[in-house]
Amino acid sequence: MKNKPAFVYSEKYTVNLGEHVFPVQKYRMVYQRLASEGLITSVNLFVPTFPEKRDLLLVHTPEYLRDLESLAFSPRTAFSEIPLTKEIVEAYKLSAGGTILASQKALEKGMAIHLGGGYHHAFPSRGEGFCYINDVAVSIRRLKRDKHVDRALIVDCDLHQGNGTAFIFREDGSVFTFSIHQENLYPVKEKSDLDIGLPDFTGDEEYLARLSSTLLQIWRDFEPDIVYYLAGADPYGDDQLGQ
Repeated sequence: MKNKPAFVYSEKYTVNLGEHVFPVQKYRMVYQRLASEGLITSVNLFVPTFPEKRDLLLVHTPEYLRDLESLAFSPRTAFSEIPLTKEIVEAYKLSAGGTILASQKALEKGMAIHLGGGYHHAFPSRGEGFCYINDVAVSIRRLKRDKHVDRALIVDCDLHQGNGTAFIFREDGSVFTFSIHQENLYPVKEKSDLDIGLPDFTGDEEYLARLSSTLLQIWRDFEPDIVYYLAGADPYGDDQLGQ
């Protein structure tokens, strides 16, 4: 690693979802904890800006983006399972900018941590599962368009399969999608390049053994230029959405 990792964060990630199971306040809480421990400072903190529309169009359809911009309740936006407000849509767009910035800083410094993003259920033409914009897919397409990388690896450790991401890159051999998740759980599964669907109540030992051996295999066979690690918090044993 060339330097200490960069951190990317915006206070605008914390939006009002009302009475909702998704703990959006976690972004602010993690930021405050890391700052209080001196891990985040003014030197290594970077604040994202909004991506250009042409960046979003690398992944999402014009019709879907139009529905988001006009706050239109339609078959493209109806299954997000979160409210559709300007504040929320802007937060998701900004988070895509954050993942773009984090990827650029990772190439520059060797590692970057985005305290936000990971909205892997968003499809090109619809939102799903608390996700409106697939920020990781937008970031990868942006890096590839700008010729900063050729090959990208996604390591998705969220409890739920990254179905939107798997769908987006299903015919792209330059992007390897790996998801380790609880099999008997939302969502309807798409086909990643490699899926490990674990049974309910899988314990730490088996989980870590499967993960570590698989990562070694992928790294040997694929040799990516950049790795996106989606650090889902929901494999935690007491998380209310999984087992």
